[in-house]
Amino acid sequence: IMSLLRQWSSRVFSVELDARSAPFYFAIQESHRGEEVPRLFRNVQKYERCYSVFVCSGDRIQRAKFYWELKDKLQRALPPQCDFLPMSSFLPNVKHSLMKGYFVKDTSECSSSTERVLSDFIQNDPVLVCSYLRGEDGRLWTQRLRSHAESREVGMSQEHYVVPSEAPDYHPSTLNLINSDVFYSFEEAYKVLEKCGDIIPESTAVLGLVGQRPQARHKPDCPVIVIEGLDATGKTTLTESLRDALGATLLRSPPQCLSPWRARFDQEPPLIRRAFYALGNYITAEQIGQEAMQTPVIVDRFWHSTAAYAIATAVNGPVCNLPSEGSEVYCWPGDLLQPSLVVLLTLDPEERRRRLRARGQDKTEEEQELDHNQIFRLRVEEAYQRISGPACVTVDASPSADQVLQQVLLLIRGKCHL
Repeated sequence: IMSLLRQWSSRVFSVELDARSAPFYFAIQESHRGEEVPRLFRNVQKYERCYSVFVCSGDRIQRAKFYWELKDKLQRALPPQCDFLPMSSFLPNVKHSLMKGYFVKDTSECSSSTERVLSDFIQNDPVLVCSYLRGEDGRLWTQRLRSHAESREVGMSQEHYVVPSEAPDYHPSTLNLINSDVFYSFEEAYKVLEKCGDIIPESTAVLGLVGQRPQARHKPDCPVIVIEGLDATGKTTLTESLRDALGATLLRSPPQCLSPWRARFDQEPPLIRRAFYALGNYITAEQIGQEAMQTPVIVDRFWHSTAAYAIATAVNGPVCNLPSEGSEVYCWPGDLLQPSLVVLLTLDPEERRRRLRARGQDKTEEEQELDHNQIFRLRVEEAYQRISGPACVTVDASPSADQVLQQVLLLIRGKCHL
């Protein structure tokens, strides 16, 4: 924790007001030079008090699990007059420097209960707590950092003035995307589940399925065609029709062998859940490599889906918050089999919703989010389009199923020489 404290004054802080707005950014400094009050604090009433709680464990598994549970812990422990907003602290442009937490505003007239709860957090949990204090004239705010290290008389003066900060070049959540929300190698995903063995017994069973590090197969013998798209765009109908038309093998990702554990891992924090699905891609890749020695292979979803949903979930707000086109986060993993062609089915949002209603089946949390959050859907669609190596070829899925099939067959004949 001491290394974190030593660079504390270099960090920038962001608070997410809602999914549609840019975050509020502020910084801290040891002396005040006449700066304005950061926008976040301008409308705070005199009797209200503000805090932030950051998860600071050095173990990434513990950190991910504790943050996943933190909001519920705060809601149970703090008075009902406390409001919460997602918050982060980071070093600008420094990868993996992001710390996650919550900005807490206490609107009760007496803050003794809140102070007591936060003191207990400092003593018992892997957190740093900051309190924000208003100056007498209302124009100065200071941040007071409180940590367990401080209670042991280890540390330094941790009171700073709060000042406005420019927005960084990229949304702060992009700093921690690589091998945290999106995995770019078998080894990195494997390590996460390996470390979970003691707390999630199912991890051992999953690792038993993936075996040793797979050999990358960049050039399968027969063409491999991946069909991507949001739910209800017609992937199942198209993949089955392609199988029949080409005499191909049809595979789905995640693979069927992971089905017994999907519900279990869907309850875990993103770090663990994404590692589980990343390993599913490598299992599918092994199956593709074996089948493509004999016949063409059609795959219902693959790495594009895993990455697009993970990126869109990790990065809040409008599409402009996504990593810019050409960023390394959109690059294909170096040790994962590359398909010959990736087709992305697109559909008018209203038509897609109509098809989903007609299905009437249970949906995952991310699929439910797609239904009611247009901004999230736009982020997913844009992330799909930006992934390279190979990039997606977009096909309009609104015509009849047979017309879509014929269009995709033309693509396959042109690009895969089938």
